[in-house]
Amino acid sequence: MLALDNVDRNILRLLRVDARTSNAKLAAEVGLSPSACLRRIKLLEQAGVIRGYTALIDATQSESIIAVIINITLERQTEEYLDKFEAAVRRHPEIRECYLMTGGSDYMLRVDVENAGAFERIHKEVLSTLPGVLRIHSSFSIRDVLAARSKQKR
Repeated sequence: MLALDNVDRNILRLLRVDARTSNAKLAAEVGLSPSACLRRIKLLEQAGVIRGYTALIDATQSESIIAVIINITLERQTEEYLDKFEAAVRRHPEIRECYLMTGGSDYMLRVDVENAGAFERIHKEVLSTLPGVLRIHSSFSIRDVLAARSKQKR
């Protein structure tokens, strides 16, 4: 496990905002030389702290995508139930995010769909077949409030 210092945390914070920022600009913002900054990024990647880079797609500019947040309650919260559920979730690429939660539900999932019909298919073929599920509560997003953050930076 890699111990992160304040410089590493600053690098990660800046990459979260804009992963395409140049290494020279990133190095200047965190107070390192470009070569030292690049070396740190490579170490963060090799340690698995940085798992990859992605493109955030503006739904108004491309196909319309609806994020659906799903709260799952399991029949039991034993290690066996949790392990079986998590293993099954990993087999379904439709599930974009999955978090073990505290509070009213056991897991929060996110799927992206084009429309209600696409979600109905995922609900029938994926969510309702996950092991140990007692209750499924789904909410459709209206708009991604933080998506505008990247536009404001430019």
